[in-house]
Amino acid sequence: MAMLNIDHDAQRFRDVIKGRVRRELRRFMSSKELIGRQGDDMVSVPIHEIGIPKLRYGKNDKQGIGQGEGEAGGDAGQPGQGQQAGDQPGEHLLEVSFSVDELAELLGEELELPRIEPKGRQESQSKRARYKGISLKGPESLRHGRRTFKQALRRNIAAGGYNPDKPSIIPIRDDRRYRHFEMESEPRSACVVLYMMDVSGSMGQAQKDIVRSEVFWIDAWLRHHYEGFEARFLIHDAAAKEVDRDTFFRTRESGGTLISSAYELAADIIAKDYPASEWNIYPFHFSDGDNATGKDNDKCVQLVRDAFLPVSNQFSYAQVDSPYGSGRFLKVMNDNFGDEEAVAVSRIADRDAIMDSIKELLGKGR
Repeated sequence: MAMLNIDHDAQRFRDVIKGRVRRELRRFMSSKELIGRQGDDMVSVPIHEIGIPKLRYGKNDKQGIGQGEGEAGGDAGQPGQGQQAGDQPGEHLLEVSFSVDELAELLGEELELPRIEPKGRQESQSKRARYKGISLKGPESLRHGRRTFKQALRRNIAAGGYNPDKPSIIPIRDDRRYRHFEMESEPRSACVVLYMMDVSGSMGQAQKDIVRSEVFWIDAWLRHHYEGFEARFLIHDAAAKEVDRDTFFRTRESGGTLISSAYELAADIIAKDYPASEWNIYPFHFSDGDNATGKDNDKCVQLVRDAFLPVSNQFSYAQVDSPYGSGRFLKVMNDNFGDEEAVAVSRIADRDAIMDSIKELLGKGR
């Protein structure tokens, strides 16, 4: 019973810690230290130590507020004195470990994000071993102890060698029975996310860091909902290319901007590798809204309408404020897709706006 009480108290403490982390989630989300981690990774979250109130017993021999006459304070004309070294402990930080999945769950609770339900027939096949019965042959690691013993007991009884007063059952090779498994295909929800990031010259390092922080949390949330999850990472300036995850979160590029280059590459990847009948598809584009020409803006609108919307659960565009870019593409998206249910558009003013942007992008639960 005592152990049960300890477990209960530990869980209550864990719940208190989670509540504190939820209240400070906006600060954690803006941290660059989490970038690049994935679901099973453990993250140390520093929080202010939670102390337990203590009562001190004894006589109050000293005068305090409202108790007798006090003495005049020091001369206001005297300069202030620094504090001497004390003998009392200072404030400490408590570090608690959470997995990225746990933090993603806290994010969903805090933002009240809806649970994502896979759409239509978008499922992929995975192989899974299933127990199918008993076999006479197999590896020793799969030997079924109870079945082996029962077979040895039957053999002893049938041969007349079983003595209930002095039972001695020693299985021989023919008594051995093994668990039998077969690989079966089973459907599972499959999701592919295409992250497109503008890395042109108008995107400063601060803007890139904001985008990467938001991508990290979006990625954690979607991974939390899909067993079959794939992510593809694209960067672009005037030309687009696919990169690995590490490069996406660390690259420093510059140049002009041609947004359609990223949209064309993403559309080609989807058409080649991810049939809409089997995959939940989520393209995300992050930029400062600066594009080369109005003609390219028109080309992007056409690509979203013809290449992405027919096959995607949702197309998302998030624009981070930059002192160097025009920011016009946000208006292009709002003017053309403001009433489109399958398009989500968001503006990220600064790091403090990351949570609000995620709410705007994922709040539809598509």
